[in-house]
Amino acid sequence: MTQPVDSGRVLVIGMGLIGGSVALGLKEQGFSVSGVDLDDTREAEALRLGIIDAIGDDLSADLVVVCVPAASVVEVVGEVLANPLRSADVIVTDVCGVKVPLVTAMRDVRFIGGHPMAGSEQLGLDGARADLFVGATWVLTPGPTTDASRYARLSSIVARLGAMPLALDAADHDRLVAVVSHVPHLLAATLMHRAVIGAASDGALLQLAAGGFRDMTRVAAGDPAIWPELCAANATAITATLDQVIGDLHDLRAMVSTGDRSGLERFLTASSTARRALPAKQVVPKSLVLLKVVVTDRPGILADVTTVASDLQVNVVDLQIAHSVEGGAGVLQLTIDELRSQDLRRALVERGYRCTLEALA
Repeated sequence: MTQPVDSGRVLVIGMGLIGGSVALGLKEQGFSVSGVDLDDTREAEALRLGIIDAIGDDLSADLVVVCVPAASVVEVVGEVLANPLRSADVIVTDVCGVKVPLVTAMRDVRFIGGHPMAGSEQLGLDGARADLFVGATWVLTPGPTTDASRYARLSSIVARLGAMPLALDAADHDRLVAVVSHVPHLLAATLMHRAVIGAASDGALLQLAAGGFRDMTRVAAGDPAIWPELCAANATAITATLDQVIGDLHDLRAMVSTGDRSGLERFLTASSTARRALPAKQVVPKSLVLLKVVVTDRPGILADVTTVASDLQVNVVDLQIAHSVEGGAGVLQLTIDELRSQDLRRALVERGYRCTLEALA
């Protein structure tokens, strides 16, 4: 049975910005990290910079983190899982920004999909930082085949990188990131594209680009190579969101062209209010309690409990498994924010679970 450990061996596949940052962060936490990349030069650079401890596959690794482009992730994860020499207790995860194709293809207890909601305008290993994930949300996508002990350990490792693990259904993840990540990047690129075209005839245009324009287009400086693949993998959700945004722009155009000041003010006020209420980076709540949930040994239990927590916006700061000595049942121990603990307990009771809340010593 896979159990949490203080440190271990990690293999990171893909030495880009995210892979390099994962490697650095885990090295700081005491893990021994090996790395591989299709580019031999990049492997050597990662070793020279101290981002990894060794080059090459590590068949004894406790954790494998696949950090390759979206178009390759299914193939690479499949190859990792198919290697009969790999440790039987290994946890395999990824960082891809689209989850449905991968999670659908990988019905394996050793695999848990992941996506850290963090990045940088710096490209490749030059932008890699050990603290890149501090305060960020890290989505995990448990499913019917997810092994609870592996999920608990991976969630703990994510938390040690400074991130807040959040369980989501894969389809929900793809729909939501289209709104908060994929389409915003495309809109930033569109604004930048329009400014460049305008600057061709009005040389002063880009010199007028002040703080507001720079803030709105900041993400357009990210790695362009990854986006065609992401857009292809999440095309349905992205096009649906773009259609909604285009509809909003048509409404705005009508307000501006007809001089509808009150309508424009209502629209802008609603947006301003929502933006001011937008939460900052996730932080660990100050007051925590332990929610114990009695669970049976059946597929999908972990995914069910953790996604209920996500639906209620309850962050699971830590998760542990206490197995019954008789087998067939156990207790999920969720460390959560005390402010929302009763909401989660009630929701789980309504779904037929037996739950108790305890104060943390």
